[in-house]
Amino acid sequence: MSDPLTQTLSALADPTRRAILARLSKGEATVNELAEPFAMSLPAVSKHLKVLERAGLISRGREAQTRPCRIEPETLKAVDGWLSDYRALWEQRLDRLEAHLAKIQKEETQ
Repeated sequence: MSDPLTQTLSALADPTRRAILARLSKGEATVNELAEPFAMSLPAVSKHLKVLERAGLISRGREAQTRPCRIEPETLKAVDGWLSDYRALWEQRLDRLEAHLAKIQKEETQ
């Protein structure tokens, strides 16, 4: 079994699963509602949901005859934490580039 971050990133690698998460970010939905925009069978959508559920990105409730799905944002915080180090690196590099370009522009105007 892989670590949680690997599972999460693997689940997010698929565009269908990302679209499902985008829909769930607007509120709970049933499997039928989630399947609507896709040209695939309900069992295929269910497989995507199982991957998302195993990665901790969604959970499924129980309401009468339905099992609405909901997004679990806490799992995405782990990805954001991992990315924050890289974000800081790129921001530092962009700041240095901006300073360098400002220096060049200043030299050209003198």
